[in-house]
Amino acid sequence: MLDDLDDGARVGVWTTLGLITLLLFGLLGGLGLRQLKGHAAPAVAAAPGEALLEGPLSGDLTGTLYFASGASELPAEAAAELASVKAAVDAAPARKLVLSGFHDTSGDPAMNAELAKKRAVAVREALKAAGVDAARIQLRKPESTAGNGPPEHARRVEIRLVD
Repeated sequence: MLDDLDDGARVGVWTTLGLITLLLFGLLGGLGLRQLKGHAAPAVAAAPGEALLEGPLSGDLTGTLYFASGASELPAEAAAELASVKAAVDAAPARKLVLSGFHDTSGDPAMNAELAKKRAVAVREALKAAGVDAARIQLRKPESTAGNGPPEHARRVEIRLVD
């Protein structure tokens, strides 16, 4: 077919084939990246004026609350744990609290991350009601657990004192 064309037409055919090939590779690459992003941790929107912390966990673990599956209401044993956290906060007036909500990898990642955030917010509200200054409490971006521990570890909020 190309033998019958002059040099200008031949260049045009090869250019067109090259552009079509680049377009196909671009589309397939974009779909591949989109799939990879679908498996990444979902972004969770913060309330207006509220920044969610990112980065590695640090600070001293002062408490851990375990929640029922699919629930963001504080568990019955939360009062004792929160009293212990309040005592630790009162003993360290220069330090702040960071609340980290965790979720597992089953189900919808966005819904799981939102549930983990709601749990952390519930803990924050309980600490504020107990007398902890809201300015000393920060929320960390929800994190997915590896899934190799007990199921309740995926439904927890960790409370840490940080400098």
